[in-house]
Amino acid sequence: MNSMEQNFNLYHIFYTVARCKNISGAARELYISQPAISKAISKLEQNLNTTLFLRSSRGVKLTETGEILFKQVESAFTAISQGEEQLARMQKLGIGHLSIGVSNTLCKYVLLPILRDFVHENPHIQISISCQSSNETIEALENGTIDIGLIGASEDMEKIEFLPVTEIQDIFVTTRTYLDNLKERIPASSHLSSRTVFAESTLMLLNKENMTRQYVDQYLSKENLSASQMIEVTSMDLLIEFAKIDLGIACVIKDFVKDDLASGRLVQLKMPVSIPKRQVGFAYIRTGSLSPSVQKFLDFLTVSEA
Repeated sequence: MNSMEQNFNLYHIFYTVARCKNISGAARELYISQPAISKAISKLEQNLNTTLFLRSSRGVKLTETGEILFKQVESAFTAISQGEEQLARMQKLGIGHLSIGVSNTLCKYVLLPILRDFVHENPHIQISISCQSSNETIEALENGTIDIGLIGASEDMEKIEFLPVTEIQDIFVTTRTYLDNLKERIPASSHLSSRTVFAESTLMLLNKENMTRQYVDQYLSKENLSASQMIEVTSMDLLIEFAKIDLGIACVIKDFVKDDLASGRLVQLKMPVSIPKRQVGFAYIRTGSLSPSVQKFLDFLTVSEA
């Protein structure tokens, strides 16, 4: 037994004797013999070079120095007791905290539906959400400032565990009105194809810091596609709204505009080669054991996907 454990045991015995006001009562509570308790008290008095108890036939009474020590020890053991009660309450109710990093787009269309069901099952877990770019989310994961991040899969994820939750398809959308007006501007001698339409259009994309934009840029470069004009915006919601007012062709995630496509408010521009689908999932860094809240969330996702 090391000195810290030994001192803790001595203070625990001292605290119990002071509360019980006699050695026999403390012995019953601690399940040790009276001589062992007397020996422990003598040891503590020797260590502190003071007398802690006055002994009489009716029991024991704290000395002045014993009273001073008892107040401090009582505070310590009360704090320990309160800590144990709080932990028991947390475990019983499932109290915890979960910090999530996510882009604005994925937060609205992917994270919120998941959180709605998770919070319903785990109402005592506090959720904090950092809306930021996926690159910033990855950096925050590596720095340990968030527990988990919702991002699109990328090639550079060697240090990160990745749990896919859905697959997304990037597409180009616009309005029928924009296409009709665009076709009127295309010379009659030109072959009318989606590539020609694309080349004459105003293309609307997310800004260059966005991981989705970087993914789309790779596709555009590979397929040798370019537009006559380009507009960059900070959110996919703006891309969708700009497309609806005939401003140009927007690159958006198909699931996020399915109602607009179904109603005809937007139409999909069919390309010779589609943008490859990509996975979206929750990323985290496994360093030893995960916190109970993170593990609960991962278990919830696994069950939901099953």
